[in-house]
Amino acid sequence: MKKFFTTIKNIFSIEDLRIRILNTLGFLIVFRLGSFIVLPGVDPDALGSGAQGGIFDLLNTFLGGSFSRASIFALGIMPYISASIVIQLLTVAVPYFQKLQKEGESGRKRLTQITRVLTIAITLAQSAGYLAATIPSEAVLYTQSFFQVSSMIILVAGTMFCMWLGEKITDKGIGNGISMLIMIGIISRFPGSIVSEAMTRGMSGALAFVLEIVALFFVVMAVVMLTQAVRRIPIQYAKQVIGNKLYGGKRDYIPLKVNASGVMPIIFAQALMFIPPLIAGIWKESEVGAYIGSTFADPYSWQYNLVFGILILLFTFFYTAITVNPNDIADNLKRNGGFIPGIKPGKQTSEFIDQVLTKITLPGSIFLAIVAVLPAFAVKAGISPNFAQFYGGTSLLIMVGVILDTLQQIESYLLMRHYEGMMKSGKVKGRSQIAAA
Repeated sequence: MKKFFTTIKNIFSIEDLRIRILNTLGFLIVFRLGSFIVLPGVDPDALGSGAQGGIFDLLNTFLGGSFSRASIFALGIMPYISASIVIQLLTVAVPYFQKLQKEGESGRKRLTQITRVLTIAITLAQSAGYLAATIPSEAVLYTQSFFQVSSMIILVAGTMFCMWLGEKITDKGIGNGISMLIMIGIISRFPGSIVSEAMTRGMSGALAFVLEIVALFFVVMAVVMLTQAVRRIPIQYAKQVIGNKLYGGKRDYIPLKVNASGVMPIIFAQALMFIPPLIAGIWKESEVGAYIGSTFADPYSWQYNLVFGILILLFTFFYTAITVNPNDIADNLKRNGGFIPGIKPGKQTSEFIDQVLTKITLPGSIFLAIVAVLPAFAVKAGISPNFAQFYGGTSLLIMVGVILDTLQQIESYLLMRHYEGMMKSGKVKGRSQIAAA
């Protein structure tokens, strides 16, 4: 306990880190307050409990309940994530976007502008589906046409404000802003889910509840192991004589994470899984719309989980390919006089790193997909859907990934100021180590 309080004291004794933490807390408070502001022209009492089941409960978890409350942040940051997916796919397939990606800061600014415009278009489409599928006509106090237009504009403004908050958290706070906004929505519903599960079990089901908590603990440990697992490639630096001193000759390693893409494949896949039910809400009277809505509105159906798992596999390889470049790693090694023992520098080093990356990404992506669909098995085992969402799945993966990344950033500040790290032995590892490699 003394170690804990000492660490907290060290964290807040660093002015820059203290300001960033307070900024992050302030932005998150604004985000949470906004999730309770209901759309103008909506009668909150006529919305009911908001427990519509299926995909709506899952959306409620990610958005901290703002989805069921018809909040101005009802769509949250999800349209921006969908737009980011489209832009990243275009940077792989379209030469114009590839050129922008290679133009440095000016190209990134241009891509950011395109992403924001696309976010507005996606938000307009999703807002139409949201209003049609979730808000009953008796809850609308205005004329339907005026309410539809004004609410779509407000929802677009709310999503853009959430995007701005995420960017501000990344620039002036701690952690990745977009992921932090999703995580705070998940955590806000976690205590209530535990209490509800305990009350449902009652005294007669106390043993079953304890077993659920124990199982949850081991699932969390498995997710942490997946997030932290690293394949080390040994490297050797050649000796160089500069003046009268000998440099180099040391041994080191390249840390390639088994899950190098972190939580992003889950976020990307989940963002795409939200689209079919919202679109189906627009054509809910048609046979095709009814089938899509009934199939993909249930996150525990085998069709939903099959598509979800496949998307995670694809996005894991895709995101790993665009974040970890074997050619750049090989060039940096060659430039600094480093080499992998038994492998020639240059092209062969790049091919070797690519082979290793492919071998560790495949089991990592499969395990990631298995963890992502665990809530469906938890529901089949008799656990309530609200609590089962934290039994692996997107909720737990996002929480673990974001928390570890944030702790790694805090530890970096401590070590730079020559304070002791957050743990007595070892270090908190985050995705930033891949960039360093």
